[in-house]
Amino acid sequence: MPHVSKIPANYGDPVQLPVREYDGIHGDNPHKPVLMLHGRSVPALAGFDLAPVPGGRATRYSWAQELAQDGYDVFLMDLQGSGRSPHPRVMDEPCNANPTQQQSVLVPHPLPEPCSALPPYPHELGNTESETAELETVVRFIRDLPGLDKPVRFVGWSAAALVMGPYALQHPGDVESMFLLAPIFPPKGRWSEKPDDPFGRPPDAATLPVSRPANMFGFPMHVAGKTGFKASLASTPAFWEPGVDERAWDACVQDDPVTAKWGHEEAPGVYEGVLRYRNTYSWGWNSRTAPHEDPAGTRVLGTRIPLLIVHGELDRTANSPATFPDVLRFSVPALYDAVKGAKTLMFCLAGAGHSLVWETTAETVHTMSRQWFHNGKVEGLGHGSYFRQTDGELIPLP
Repeated sequence: MPHVSKIPANYGDPVQLPVREYDGIHGDNPHKPVLMLHGRSVPALAGFDLAPVPGGRATRYSWAQELAQDGYDVFLMDLQGSGRSPHPRVMDEPCNANPTQQQSVLVPHPLPEPCSALPPYPHELGNTESETAELETVVRFIRDLPGLDKPVRFVGWSAAALVMGPYALQHPGDVESMFLLAPIFPPKGRWSEKPDDPFGRPPDAATLPVSRPANMFGFPMHVAGKTGFKASLASTPAFWEPGVDERAWDACVQDDPVTAKWGHEEAPGVYEGVLRYRNTYSWGWNSRTAPHEDPAGTRVLGTRIPLLIVHGELDRTANSPATFPDVLRFSVPALYDAVKGAKTLMFCLAGAGHSLVWETTAETVHTMSRQWFHNGKVEGLGHGSYFRQTDGELIPLP
């Protein structure tokens, strides 16, 4: 669908945002739209619509198809710089990758050695403002479809919370309910960082506009290689089917023809590919903003918008060490504590990690989402915090 980019590196350019839809309407049933948004590195189709391993159940790792089979209109979107969405041209330059990742991921191909100079575009690629604008374009598109002029159910994995959370606070009328899986939440994160520059200048190769503060990160994109990607999934081996890590990697890189020719050479002229993803400067999602109330004095999240939170016991991405700096100190329980309301429900899944969409616990996640969207309850519970053991037993948490 058409969108006018708000990313500083290609501000004002017309782009096309890809959205995959599964029409789950059966007969004369009412439309029930669901929008699924990916996290920082994994694109939407790999995260929410992964093909099964050989011999596996067809939709074991396709959360989107499971919801569609339950009667929901499901939409999956990629933000710019991820998956099938446009990649701003600064991402085509390998020297613009995170300098600390160049040696292990980009050498010897496409770089013979790490770049000696600073990245040609020494700024973050996106920001909260640009990503919220893309989410809004897709929400408006969905609500303009025949029969779909109604609030949308949100599903967000990981860093999607940095986009969907602030959007829901600002546009509560657009959101029916929300399910955040392993959400990234910095309790002491940035309050606000609105750019002063209205970006009125047309972008050009010499003077691309950048968001403020300039040079905060010093590069626009991260890159990941196959070895590092698979190693990051190894924290929960008992929850992984053989071969699912390979399938997840292939799904992550197959839609990017540029970086499909980057990375280590597996055979003459055949490369394992590289996963590239945007570097974003985020704000407006913390313990001060999450309890925001609407003009009538009703708390938005957890009261006006029912909120389900699910995370893994062994997740060290969404629950980072307390010694980390404030902007990188993430805590899922802190989100629950900030929002806590009559329609806030949280589960911690025993033994699970950050990539629950590809673990065997994915089926539990699918079931919880169907129950939550159907009646605002999971296993008869509508609020509270619980630890779910592998046998399904629930233990209330303080």
